[in-house]
This record gives sequence, C-alpha cells and structure tokens, in this order.
Amino acid sequence: MRGFGPWLAVLAVVLLLSALRLRTLAALVSVAWLVWCVWTWVRPTRRRDQPR
Repeated sequence: MRGFGPWLAVLAVVLLLSALRLRTLAALVSVAWLVWCVWTWVRPTRRRDQPR
C-alpha cells in the first residue's frame, strides 16, 4: 500500500486542479508525472565504482 501514496497524491492534485478549472495545469502535472515515471523505469542503472 505504501507504493500507492505518490500515485494517489498526484491523482488528488490533478483532480483538484481540474475541479478548479485549471485543466491546463492539471494536464501539465499529469504529463510531468508520466515522464518522471517513464524516466525512472528506463534510466540506466548507476554503476558502482569497480575495483581496477
């Protein structure tokens, strides 16, 4: 359940912005969240310093 916290928070923010008729801002938040999620999924893993 802990992993759903950020998702639920972003969903609440988007719904709130939409209810306040700030749909453009809500769309920007949604797209930014999607880009961040995709980036964390596909980004290369950081390699630790390997001994020589």
